[in-house]
Amino acid sequence: MKSLSNPAVQIGIGAIGGLAFGLIVGDWAGNLKFIGDIFIRLIQMSIVPLVMASVIVATGSMAGAGTGKVALRTFTWMLGFSVVAAVLAWGLSVAIRPGDGMVFSGNLDSSLKASADKALGWQDTLLNFVSTNVFNAMSTATMVPIIIFSLLFGISLRKQINKTGDTSVLTFIDQIQQIVLTMIRLVMTLAPIGVFCLLAALAGDVGFAVVTTTLKYLGTTLLGVVLLFALFVAVVTVRTRLDPRKLPEKLAEQTTIAITTTSSAVTFPTVLKNTVEKVGVSQKIANFTLSIGLTMGSYGAVLNYMIVVVFLAQAGGVDLSIGQIALGMGLAILLNMGTITVPGGFPVVAMFLATSLDLPFEAVGLLIAVDWFAGIFRTFLNVNGDTFVAMLVSNADNEIDRDVYNGTKTATAEEMDLDEHSDMMARADRAD
Repeated sequence: MKSLSNPAVQIGIGAIGGLAFGLIVGDWAGNLKFIGDIFIRLIQMSIVPLVMASVIVATGSMAGAGTGKVALRTFTWMLGFSVVAAVLAWGLSVAIRPGDGMVFSGNLDSSLKASADKALGWQDTLLNFVSTNVFNAMSTATMVPIIIFSLLFGISLRKQINKTGDTSVLTFIDQIQQIVLTMIRLVMTLAPIGVFCLLAALAGDVGFAVVTTTLKYLGTTLLGVVLLFALFVAVVTVRTRLDPRKLPEKLAEQTTIAITTTSSAVTFPTVLKNTVEKVGVSQKIANFTLSIGLTMGSYGAVLNYMIVVVFLAQAGGVDLSIGQIALGMGLAILLNMGTITVPGGFPVVAMFLATSLDLPFEAVGLLIAVDWFAGIFRTFLNVNGDTFVAMLVSNADNEIDRDVYNGTKTATAEEMDLDEHSDMMARADRAD
């Protein structure tokens, strides 16, 4: 059947098969986890060079005021949606009260508390956004310093090109980006197998019984994601005047990868390809906006972190003051900007929030047990929200091809005419 050749369908089959296999064979399925981990690592090892090349090419190919305008629009939309996510999370948590009546069980890893105790204040957190050694940041995949370095490098490269007219360095980095994308596409052919093994191990170890203990917590997160997604669609529809009925097909592949791997980083190459080839966003805008969104555009994470704050308070019988609520929202947004979007970061984030707001540590163990399920909701909104922001930014600069979106024209993500895109940006600058 032709549909079986669709990568999204293959990954979906792998996910369902993995869950069923894990539930049937139980703990033995844990022996397959290393195969899934290999698949994740094959993707992760490419993320740093891909993000660096994408940001450098995006900023280096922009002429005149284009970089500043695109950056301002990108950050404005991302920060605005992040604030909305935090406020919505607080409102839903107060209304639904997911933390009421929770019963703590199990032991919490003491190393998590130690990690949280080492958490820095906001001044040091901001200071660490700038690395003294970019190679050290690359080796640890500390994404914010990497992106800041890449932005400065790209801007400086643009100035050098304007001064000398030599685009050889930009062309070289663009080729690196295309090679890394090709490498990731090769790895993604293994996605159905990798996803099968990951979910088989999870189902065999945890099963579904653990979900019932935090159903309200997961339900609150899911409802928030649905409402925020609806808001995204509404804003994009109003601003771009594009038919929203075409979105499900365009977002299907990246959504499937997102909810099965629960990693925005792993899904990033697919989001980049689909945003250009299916949605019609220009390569330049997609490179810049999606690369920034990988770290700063985690709206699902902001929503979930704020729900965690209120959940912990309610579970421990703590009445949050207005100041604590505001601090919780600020921390949720700051953590969104300062953590890499790969699986496994939630425990320390939850402990950091509990430490900062003096909330009960015991309840965190309950959330860690079901974080994979919450991660599905977070990642779904994170990756699709980035595409929506790219649509909003590109629409403002006339950099979205409506024929591609409507399916009457094809685009290829690998092809990028830097001179043509520079000319398009210059025309957009004059139009503004």
